[in-house]
Amino acid sequence: MVMPKFGWRWLLALSSVPSLLLLLFYAITPESPRFLCMKGRTMEAVDVLEKMARLNGAQLPSGKLVSDKNIELDEVSESATLLAATAKAAKEEENDNIKEDEGSDFGGFKSVSKLLSPKLLRATLLLWMAFFGNAFSYYGIVLLTSELSNGNRICAKQEVESVHSNNSSLYKNVFISSFAEIPGSFVSIMIVDRIGRRLSMASMLFTSCVFLFPLVFSRTEILTRISLFGARLCISASFTIVYIYAPEIYPTSVRTTGIGVASSVGRIGGILCPLVAVALVHNCHQTTAILLFELVVFLSGVAVMFFPFETKGCRLNDTEADMH
Repeated sequence: MVMPKFGWRWLLALSSVPSLLLLLFYAITPESPRFLCMKGRTMEAVDVLEKMARLNGAQLPSGKLVSDKNIELDEVSESATLLAATAKAAKEEENDNIKEDEGSDFGGFKSVSKLLSPKLLRATLLLWMAFFGNAFSYYGIVLLTSELSNGNRICAKQEVESVHSNNSSLYKNVFISSFAEIPGSFVSIMIVDRIGRRLSMASMLFTSCVFLFPLVFSRTEILTRISLFGARLCISASFTIVYIYAPEIYPTSVRTTGIGVASSVGRIGGILCPLVAVALVHNCHQTTAILLFELVVFLSGVAVMFFPFETKGCRLNDTEADMH
């Protein structure tokens, strides 16, 4: 309804409106208590935990809240007076930590450099490959849904179809291909805790290669539709699982930095894929484009198989020292 009358820009703008609603939750979203403890901000962590307990109608267990910076609080109980004895000392130490963080002009670079430390180097590089491959393949398959159809028609010099027929076929192919993400989500749910993160991602990536392979030799409308449906199902499942694995592979101290950098590398893949999907197909190099996608997906699957460890059923690490 929107695109035929107003164009794709209005469709894109209206599609982004629901995302703006998420900004309303920014002010009320609490910080992670685990992160606060790792930064030595234990008083803030206790406040968040107390709010969580009140909202859930529960009580905090007795004990001491200890961070890796050796800041200890008295036993946590219903009465806030029990915390007052150590609150002042913890607050002073917390302020010192904050001042120390503020005094560092290169805190961001230090966090990124930790990703390339000996213990994390292998995991980081392989994770970058996995994110790049998933993003490159996912957005490439989305573009191939329309580009292969148009490219085949142009390169084969077939009789020009009516605009209505072309649009109708395009919308049908896009709808069928997009629908693949629903079973892809269910597949990722079913296998991620049964066979593990690494095997789940690798199996989905290699299966995607299998679906794309017939397009190297033949690109009839039905075969293209089936192949792209299966490939998008597998890639969407793999993309979902990599976002589960990434937070688990990094310790708390660099978790958000690691995921952010890996996601940025993935966006580079998303930026580059249109150059392949559009340029090669428009120049009648469909086979070359398919083979390139096959290569990227296959190498991503190989990278996943070389991840240093499986995180299924494992506790999250707080620091690099906790990693084995």
